[in-house]
Amino acid sequence: MQASTVLAILAAAMLAVPSQSIAGSPLPASRSIGAPIGFPSACTRYPWLCRNTASHEISDDEAMPLLQQVNRSVNARVTPATDMSTAGKPEYWSLPINGRGDCEDYALLKLKTLLDAGFPSNKLAMSVVIDRGGGNHVVLLARLKSGDYVLDNLASRVVPWSSTGYTFLASQNFDNKSAWKVTLAGPRARQFSGT
Repeated sequence: MQASTVLAILAAAMLAVPSQSIAGSPLPASRSIGAPIGFPSACTRYPWLCRNTASHEISDDEAMPLLQQVNRSVNARVTPATDMSTAGKPEYWSLPINGRGDCEDYALLKLKTLLDAGFPSNKLAMSVVIDRGGGNHVVLLARLKSGDYVLDNLASRVVPWSSTGYTFLASQNFDNKSAWKVTLAGPRARQFSGT
């Protein structure tokens, strides 16, 4: 993800007041924010990305093994590559091309795989974060009864958002898939909130 995209999200997020959350909790979400560059065109190409569908309840005991399996499987079969090397342009959100992709491409494939397996669409959302090294990153969130969990191409295990060490900036709205919300939380949240 390009620095200009993250800077735009950060600028908007600075006006938000972070709420405190505990481990095993849902990510705090405040006001609406524009979608990251690349997301709107991906919605056009992949209607399932922004479609709200009727959902059923899924227990944590049923969901977690599926989330772990999909995270490991996609991580194993996709090779890291930049958008420029796969699509010839920056910030091109797509499913992996020829088995290669960057962070949002991994997350999109995980989302599609889970939807195809019958996982409720209103329990999955893309999220823009700052990783532990200070880099821009995209992950997939899964909302369970016990909290929000992260599927990440940089980690083999699915863990609660609060255990990632990431600073969450903005996330796709779980209930309105074409909209995004500020989700300012994590170790560097105060740095970006202006408090």
